[in-house]
Amino acid sequence: MNIDLLTREYPPHIYGGAGVHVEELSKVLAERAEVTVRAFDGPRMADEIPQVAGGHLRVVGYDVPKELSQDNIALQTFGVDLQMANDVDADIVHAHTWYACLAGRLAQQLHEIPLVVTAHSLEPFRPWKRDQLGGGYNLSSWVERDAFTHADRVIAVSGGMKQDILTAYPSIDPAKIAVVHNGITMADFTTPGPDDSGWKVFERYHIDRSKPTLLFVGRVTRQKGLPYLLDAIDLIDKDIQVVLCAGAPDTKELGDQVRSAFARLEQERGNVIWIEEMLPRPELNALEHGCNAFVCPSIYEPLGIVNLEAMACGLPVVASATGGIPEVVVDGVTGYLVPIDQKHDGSGTPIHPDDFVHDMAAAIDRLMADPQQARQMGEAGYKRARDRFSWERIADETMDVYRQVLR
Repeated sequence: MNIDLLTREYPPHIYGGAGVHVEELSKVLAERAEVTVRAFDGPRMADEIPQVAGGHLRVVGYDVPKELSQDNIALQTFGVDLQMANDVDADIVHAHTWYACLAGRLAQQLHEIPLVVTAHSLEPFRPWKRDQLGGGYNLSSWVERDAFTHADRVIAVSGGMKQDILTAYPSIDPAKIAVVHNGITMADFTTPGPDDSGWKVFERYHIDRSKPTLLFVGRVTRQKGLPYLLDAIDLIDKDIQVVLCAGAPDTKELGDQVRSAFARLEQERGNVIWIEEMLPRPELNALEHGCNAFVCPSIYEPLGIVNLEAMACGLPVVASATGGIPEVVVDGVTGYLVPIDQKHDGSGTPIHPDDFVHDMAAAIDRLMADPQQARQMGEAGYKRARDRFSWERIADETMDVYRQVLR
C-alpha cells in the first residue's frame, strides 16, 4: 500500500500536537507500508528526516510560492496545497489539519483516490483564529468543511472530537467517523541520567528543584486557557513554584495580555518562572521529570498530547474536563479533572469563569498538598499512557481504516 500523508508540520518544524502526531504516525506506518510525507517549510536535509529501521519513509517539503509570500496566511497555505495535490502519487491520501485539507481534497479528485482526514481541531470551535487569519478564517473554515464532508473517512483523535465533528458538520454520516486516539512513544520520555545536559535548564532559568513545582507547557493561544491559569496561580499556595513553558502567541494582543498578567503575578506573588522559548526535547524532558505535577487549563482540547507526555514522565495532571481530556486523565486516579461549563457558541468560553478558576486552584492545592498521593497518581498515569496509547496500536487501527476505505 502506498500512502501520502499531507501535513503543515513535520520535523524539524514542529510547534504543536498535530506535528507530533504526524511524525510518530509516519514512522510506525512506514514499517507497514510505503509512506510519503508532504509537508510545509521547504525541502528537508537527510539528517532532518526521522529514521525508520527497515521502513519505507520519504519526505517532500514545499515552500510558499514567492508570488504569495506577502499575502494572507490562508492564501499562502493554498499555494503550498496546490503543489502537494499535483505531486500526490499513492493509493490513498491522508490530510492533517485545515492546512492540508485543500491538498487532500484536490488530490482525491485529481488522482481519483480515497481521502482520509484526521481531525486534530475544528475551525468552528476556534473562532478566535479570526484574530490571526482575518478573512482567511473564512477560507480555512470553508476548506475544512468541504474536505470533511467529502472525505471517504474521517478520523477523530477522541470520542469527544467525534461528537464535535457531528455538531460542527451534522451532514456527515456518523458511520464515516473512526475514533483513533493520539499516541505516545514511551521511549522518548525516559528519565534523563544525572549528567544529562537537559538538566541545565533548571540552572539557566533559576528553577529551584527543592521546591514543589507545577508545570505548564503550551502555546499562547486562547484554546490553551493560559489566562485562566494565571488567575488560578494567584490563588494557590504561595510555596508552590510554577514554571510556564509558553510561547508563540497567536496574536500580539494575546501575548500582551499574558505578559501583563505574568508581570502582576511576578510582582505580587513571585515564585513563577516564564520560559518563552521552545525548549529542545532533552531540556523539556528533564523539566517534566524534575517537576511534581502538570496542569492543562485548556478550554478546547480534542485530546491533549501534552497530558500524555506528562503522564509518560510520571507526572500527575490537573486538567479541565473538556473535549478528549477525560479520555486521557482519569479523575482521582491519574490526577484531577476540573469541571467547566462552557458556552455553546463555538468559543468554549467558560460560563462561570470565576468558578473555573477557583476549582482549578483548589485542585492544584489538593494535589500538591499530598506528595505521596501525587506520586501514586503519577505512577498510575505512566501505566495508563504505556498500556493504552502506544503508537503501534494506533498504527494498526489506522491501517484498518485505510483497508476499509480501499475495499
